[in-house]
Amino acid sequence: MEHTKQDTSVEANFNDRSVKEITTPAKSVLSDASVESALGDMHGRGVDSSSVVDQDGVLLGSVSKDGMDRNVGGFGHDPKTEQVESQLEKSAATCFDDQSVSEAKQIMLDSNVGDISVLNHETFLVGTTNLKEIAKEEDRENARNLREIRRSAARGK
Repeated sequence: MEHTKQDTSVEANFNDRSVKEITTPAKSVLSDASVESALGDMHGRGVDSSSVVDQDGVLLGSVSKDGMDRNVGGFGHDPKTEQVESQLEKSAATCFDDQSVSEAKQIMLDSNVGDISVLNHETFLVGTTNLKEIAKEEDRENARNLREIRRSAARGK
């Protein structure tokens, strides 16, 4: 029985590709927005968390619906006057747009998060990507590889 070595160059190419190629533009909340308007915006987008940027688009951190509800409403602060900036979580996982897909995936796995903010080197928010999107791309790549293997095998008969 002859063993053939599988060509992994396509898979390697996917994992080496820039994360920018699978980044979706991010919708963010401005740091000087009120908690009430941020919650309304997030509800309208159907998301539980959001990136927070300053007026120039520099990423400052993130906020979560639950966190703002708990910290603002739970402590009797007025969500109409409380600014989002006071609710920032600064430890959000990020990667740069020129890092590889595999590096971004590893950052998410190490940080135990499903999505990540993608920045340029000036720390401007470029967009987001997530493990689900990476998995879909990996599935597509694997399907292409399988088709190529089958074609090669059929030609070799």
